[in-house]
Amino acid sequence: MSLDDLWYLADEADQQAEQAYHRLRERHDGFLERRHEKHVSRGRFRTLASRIRERGTPYGAHTIVHRPGGDLLLVRHEGVDMWVLPGGEVDPGESFREAARRELAEEAGVEATYEGLGVLGRVEVRTGGYDTWGVLPVYAARADPEGPTPRPRDPDGEISEARWFTELPADTRDRDILREWRRRRGV
Repeated sequence: MSLDDLWYLADEADQQAEQAYHRLRERHDGFLERRHEKHVSRGRFRTLASRIRERGTPYGAHTIVHRPGGDLLLVRHEGVDMWVLPGGEVDPGESFREAARRELAEEAGVEATYEGLGVLGRVEVRTGGYDTWGVLPVYAARADPEGPTPRPRDPDGEISEARWFTELPADTRDRDILREWRRRRGV
């Protein structure tokens, strides 16, 4: 794809993102909205814009899993060397929620009751004179406090550990989102 084609790719991605955004807003309420901007290389821009064009999201769907006492479930992602929310790419024919549930099972080995959309992220991606955006749906789900100990079964081998946290570890990605979500929930 030539650089001139990036404009068309970005435009198609924008259209898909807009549709995904409106579908999520129509189906859910009471969620936190966040905006994040990423400046990336042209190659990375092409990759993310292609993902957005296909499914509306550059990074898939994720889940904030909590227990009644306020503990949050995080997984250790070796690729970024941080504790993150379980989640990942959306497979063809899969809804965002289905992807979030599948990724939770793979990355943490736990089941949870999905409560709805917790956070609707808008990820703006830029490189040079090109830009596009995609959604980042993060669902909220409640786990049984007596449920199984989290154990990753990640087929990609990126997740090395899954654990409950009362206090977020220092190397937690998206700390501000998790703190705001907890504050709004009174947890």
